[in-house]
Amino acid sequence: MQNLWLIPALPFIGFLINGILGRKLSKAVVSAIAVLSVVLSFGLVVSVGLSSGWGEHPIHQHYFTWIRSGGVDIGWDFMVDKLTMIMLMVVTGIGSLIHIYATGYMAHEEGYYRFFAYLNLFMFFMLNLVLGANYLLLFVGWEGVGLCSYLLIGFYFVKKSATTAGNKAFIVNRIGDFGFSLAMFLIFITFGSLDFGKVLSAAPGKPVEVLTAIALLMLLGATGKSAQIPLYVWLPDAMEGPTPVSALIHAATMVTAGVYMCSRSAAIFLKAPIAMETVAIVGLATAVFAATIGLTQYDIKKVFAYSTVSQLGYMFLGVGVGAFSAGIWHLMTHAFFKALLFMGAGSVIHACGGEQDMRKMGGLKKYTPWTCGVLACASLAIAGVPGTSGFFSKDAILTAAYGHAPWMFWVGVVTAGMTAFYVWRAFWMTFWGEYRGGDAGHSHDHGHAHTHGHDDHAHAHNHSHDHDHDHGHSHSHDDHGHDHHGTPHESPWSMLAPLVVLAFLSLAGGFLFNVPKFLESMFPLHEEVPNEEMLMGVSIFAGLIGIALSYFMYVANKELPGKIRKALGGIYTLVYNKYFVDEFYDATVVRPIIEGSTEVLWHGLDQGVIDGAVNGAGTGSRSIGGVLKHLQSGNIRSYATWVVVGAVILLITVGMNGGLIR
Repeated sequence: MQNLWLIPALPFIGFLINGILGRKLSKAVVSAIAVLSVVLSFGLVVSVGLSSGWGEHPIHQHYFTWIRSGGVDIGWDFMVDKLTMIMLMVVTGIGSLIHIYATGYMAHEEGYYRFFAYLNLFMFFMLNLVLGANYLLLFVGWEGVGLCSYLLIGFYFVKKSATTAGNKAFIVNRIGDFGFSLAMFLIFITFGSLDFGKVLSAAPGKPVEVLTAIALLMLLGATGKSAQIPLYVWLPDAMEGPTPVSALIHAATMVTAGVYMCSRSAAIFLKAPIAMETVAIVGLATAVFAATIGLTQYDIKKVFAYSTVSQLGYMFLGVGVGAFSAGIWHLMTHAFFKALLFMGAGSVIHACGGEQDMRKMGGLKKYTPWTCGVLACASLAIAGVPGTSGFFSKDAILTAAYGHAPWMFWVGVVTAGMTAFYVWRAFWMTFWGEYRGGDAGHSHDHGHAHTHGHDDHAHAHNHSHDHDHDHGHSHSHDDHGHDHHGTPHESPWSMLAPLVVLAFLSLAGGFLFNVPKFLESMFPLHEEVPNEEMLMGVSIFAGLIGIALSYFMYVANKELPGKIRKALGGIYTLVYNKYFVDEFYDATVVRPIIEGSTEVLWHGLDQGVIDGAVNGAGTGSRSIGGVLKHLQSGNIRSYATWVVVGAVILLITVGMNGGLIR
């Protein structure tokens, strides 16, 4: 039961079968292969957990020597400890549910086998990332999930917006990955090894300056993978991929890899206080920054995307203040409720014929009662309502933040209030009131969408839903049983059953999984903070205020949001357009690179210098040849003339030289 290699091997086998033979297989067979490979992998994880006391007795397995050269000796080694067990359970457990959900959600899609092949390949790389016993093997999984993210974001590759989003994710992540690569080089130079055991056990004895440099470079890698400031910009655009991708990769698993990597490297970070403080500040800034943007978005998936960026910031805040176990706890609970939010959003999109603009929804509770119920559970959890899973993990992070620096706690509380507000704003706009089904009604909103929101409103009309334009086939809305003006309908049970399981975990996960207690042997429990009950009450109050305010504005007094937008004016425009960060990057980085490459490298260097030199040599040769060709006329009398002329010139030259000599 301890053949760890089988855990990632099963999804890889699924990838090979569906990737090579899938075109010839029925959708039922493709589904069975894809889902069973992940479910069996989950079963193996459970068996390994039972045999190892859920990581109490760590397992380390060496399979072969991967790289050996001089002092370099890196093996293909897998390991399981308590931290690994949590990640394995999240990846395979949530992954199994999302695979099942995807069989219903993607049922009418072209490229069905290709989608599940990519999804299985992602599982293979993510499991390698988690199981790897050294930084290089972790990096293999790290790069692999980045590749799969690129493939799945751009799944609808005939859509320009999808391919652009895929390219953006890939390029932005390369910036972070460069930092992680440098961190690995510095680790090897410092420790002579990349094995976790050797590196982390020796870390306390190394110079603080070196450990700080390593930790900051790791943080750069994490800001890319886990979408933190300044490299967060790819994640909202990643919503161009199918909704199951958003749930699995961009909410529950891949984006948490940065949090896992920092927690795994806790021994390094704990000896680098400047790096720890930087992690906390970056996480907190990202949390509050993304939350403000979430307040103004109308695309339901974009709302949850900015929520993901914000919640990842909470995890980094926990790691930065030394509460590693609280950060991992929030990683787990977030996987429950955020996967549920995205999958529930997918059910809503399915019900509305592909529509993602919340202004064209409303009243769906009577059409989709199950979806409404499960999304209510997820919304309660992310708002931190007492008893839900999100309450326990978020409170643990905020309490630890107060013990580190009270101002961090208060910023976190404000962020918690905003989180509750915008998630419940989405809930009320989607399920309450009357179904608006394509009614343009909101002139002010649409004006903003046309004027400022170059992606939101256009996205809703042109390319928002996940069911259009795959392989150049434009799917009608009837693929989902109705058009925009028809009656919304509930999703099939292949989609609803995983939602119900996640709803249960979102509500009860905090009681079922006490992660800080579980990880106590790895990360000591945080010191108790004075007035902890009062702090807990403050964070609960902030969440409840957020929910109440959203109800007041979007149910009880629907005219109020429009008045607030008008009163805020330019401030609202700034936030609605995501602070123009994308435009800033475009103006300062993207365009200068493109224009510089075009004008300097292409026109200047390539055409002007290289082509000029080559073409100039050719032109010069042709010109000389054009002159010399007249000497080769083929006329004997002409040749005789040239001989006489040459002889005369020669005689004159010799005579002059002879005279000069005398």
